[in-house]
Amino acid sequence: MKLKIGHLYPDLLEIYSDRGNITVLRKRAEWRGIEVQVDRISIGDDVNLVEYDLLFSGGGEDREQMQVAEDLLRKRDTLLRAVASGTVVLAICGSYQLLGHYFETVNGHRIEGVGLLDFYTIGGQRRLTGNVVSKLTIFNFECTVVGYENHSGRTYLGPGVAPLATVVSGHGNNGEDGLEGVVQGTVFGTYLHGPVLAKNPLLADHLLQLALKRRTDRPYLPPLEDEWEWLAHERLVRKFARMKLTCPRRVYNEVDR
Repeated sequence: MKLKIGHLYPDLLEIYSDRGNITVLRKRAEWRGIEVQVDRISIGDDVNLVEYDLLFSGGGEDREQMQVAEDLLRKRDTLLRAVASGTVVLAICGSYQLLGHYFETVNGHRIEGVGLLDFYTIGGQRRLTGNVVSKLTIFNFECTVVGYENHSGRTYLGPGVAPLATVVSGHGNNGEDGLEGVVQGTVFGTYLHGPVLAKNPLLADHLLQLALKRRTDRPYLPPLEDEWEWLAHERLVRKFARMKLTCPRRVYNEVDR
């Protein structure tokens, strides 16, 4: 089996080692015998995004966001078709903001998003920074997700989408409503850097399993020997939220076997 991953704008949107998420996805798939092809896609590239099982894009500064926004709008139709076909999307920070209706910077400049999801972002005078611990449900279990945030934007979700997680420690989307990220179907947005998937192996496997559903009706990911990854995750949860790990280390649904 082969998975095809598109890395969007790696030359422009890459802060806090976000590209490490591609490495995590590739290795956790290859360790299970799944071949992975990663293509770099940037401004001006004429590409059919429907060909990809998973699309990833990282964070960047306002200047780079403006450049990317114009090109992403040109790719909007192929992005919408990809999502409709079941392509998984993971967008971090600046890329996350571009999935919504718009991002209005602190200077009042409006960067138009692709409107893929129902939310908008407003720039704030004070940056929201620090380590984050949040909770979300994966494979029908409540799990912890950890990462690092640094953003001036305050994101507000509309009624058409759900938060990815609820904040235990940190700021999240806007520092007000206790929500972090967004999820709708196979589209995921988050402010968490880290890279986030290196710190959260269960979330990485969840995305891989969703991507595999484009290839097979019964996706199954055999367990990995990832004790060190889980020890690192557990230590971060204790350090930043002073709580014990809540999610099981290996969760696989019988229905997917």
